[in-house]
Amino acid sequence: MKTLRPLLFFVSLLLIVGLACGGTPTAQPIEQPVQLVEPTADAPQAITEEPPTAVPTPTDVPEPDSGYFTEEFDNELTSDWTPYLIFDETVSDTDKVIVKAKDSKLVWDFDSEYVYYYLFYDKFSYENVKVEVSADNRGKNNNTVSLVCRYDAEVGWYEFNIANNGLYNILYAEVLKGGKIAFNRVANGGSNAIKMGKGINEYSASCQGEELTLVINGEEVISFKERKFGLREGQVGVSVSSYDVLPILIEMDWIKISEP
Repeated sequence: MKTLRPLLFFVSLLLIVGLACGGTPTAQPIEQPVQLVEPTADAPQAITEEPPTAVPTPTDVPEPDSGYFTEEFDNELTSDWTPYLIFDETVSDTDKVIVKAKDSKLVWDFDSEYVYYYLFYDKFSYENVKVEVSADNRGKNNNTVSLVCRYDAEVGWYEFNIANNGLYNILYAEVLKGGKIAFNRVANGGSNAIKMGKGINEYSASCQGEELTLVINGEEVISFKERKFGLREGQVGVSVSSYDVLPILIEMDWIKISEP
């Protein structure tokens, strides 16, 4: 696992989306300011009236950030989470799309058709990783929650889509020449493990070596080896999508990134 350098997003990106949307979608990265704080400390003096500063013991030294954690949304999202928006410019109204941390939940409130809103965690790049989320559907039934692994802005990513109507698919999003994106279906199906309608679902997507695994509410739905596209490493992310039924309201209690 390596730390990923900050990504440069496209100013304008035309996307070809092989999902259930109509028209030609447009992708627009949403930049957030990054605040850097460099701590400083004065060296202790050899002779002083104040007690000398203690030398930190190994237990006092903070552990390096491993990239594995659980986000419970007690505070606003940090700049480590980069929003990325895909929409149909003929029908979508992005001013009616709100994604924010509120009351210890990540709230996705859409009153616009055909919007695909991603949050990529860009602080780390992972080879083998598991992404989990608890998603409470409070709006209409026609929506999709997605988990992403091995995201590379110049290459593509794997995307695990779980629809609230009981269906799922796994896609390879391929970045083409000129910045266009083609979504290639890798696997699809349906699962009785998905709680349709209003209610809470827990989803888990793992990328370990060639193995891609989707778990829904503790039940392994599909696990297989993906060799055609062969992504090896990248960032992780989470997404919610709206279609032609509104409003969409999803509340996420937590997102967990861990070893598979």
